[in-house]
Amino acid sequence: MMAAGGAAVARGDGLPPGSDEPGIGPVGTDHTAVLAGAVVRWLRPRPGARLVDATVGLGGHARALLEAAPETTLLGVDRDPAALAIAAQRLAPFGERVVLREGGFDELPALLAAHGWADGADAVVLDLGVSSLQLDDPARGFSFRAAGPLDMRFGPCGALTADVVVNTWDEGQLARIIATFGEEPRARAIARAIVRARPVADTATLARVVAAVPGVGKRGLHPATRTFQAIRMVVNDELGALERMLAEGWALLRPEGRLAILAYHSLEDRLVKQAFRRWAARCLCPPGLPRCSCGWRPRVVVLTPAPIRPDAAEIARNPRARSAKLRVVERLPELAP
Repeated sequence: MMAAGGAAVARGDGLPPGSDEPGIGPVGTDHTAVLAGAVVRWLRPRPGARLVDATVGLGGHARALLEAAPETTLLGVDRDPAALAIAAQRLAPFGERVVLREGGFDELPALLAAHGWADGADAVVLDLGVSSLQLDDPARGFSFRAAGPLDMRFGPCGALTADVVVNTWDEGQLARIIATFGEEPRARAIARAIVRARPVADTATLARVVAAVPGVGKRGLHPATRTFQAIRMVVNDELGALERMLAEGWALLRPEGRLAILAYHSLEDRLVKQAFRRWAARCLCPPGLPRCSCGWRPRVVVLTPAPIRPDAAEIARNPRARSAKLRVVERLPELAP
């Protein structure tokens, strides 16, 4: 191995039409990759294929893909050097079939070019969730269940931290991001409480401040869940990175290559669904024009008109999978000029 720092729902088992293959289950000792079996079956890696795990995390999806097609090679990308170090250990048995690079999925065109794959890959997977490595380590500042620094950055190079957002942004800014990214009905009241509680020292203090706001949270969900989610998404520019990747994400694929994206948040899934529909459209002209003048042609076919969801058994094994939605497209062959 080489590593470098630098709406409707499809059948719950996530199987493509006509398949009765069982799921492959958890990947790794302490890490369960969400919908790993479905990802492998829909991406259907073939011998000699170029694989990309653009959010390699702890290596669960990467390992499943590599095991499914022994002669493939994989480029693993992640913003978190701590995750890359663990992925390097877990994927070490695959030797030189794996190369790991530090970076974001919005940097994939440059990363692919640097890797000698400027013409694209055959299978790309993005998992937009937060890894257990980040959630379970209080020192990373993602968890509301233990005291930790107000950080929440996916990687150490990010300029913005949760501390800056929580302790310096005005009440209007806070209310707007908590409402937009957290979809929290009590966003204004939460923002007011945060401003009044300043300086907020750590994640445990922030969680207590949010939980004390009347009417926050719903049954089975910690009152601070949506607020922490919103702050994390802003700190890491998660929707911005996704939008940049989706601008021309189809171009990351070679003809007949497939892209699979796992989203856990309604805003993320909406962006993915809209982009896939745009890429598959026959025309992008505004409605009402007498004839098409955009020159667009379909770049992909959408393979999952309805998202694939985890079934009850997977959710029981891994509760963090409960909101996952998997969507997949395949790039169309190039047309002759």
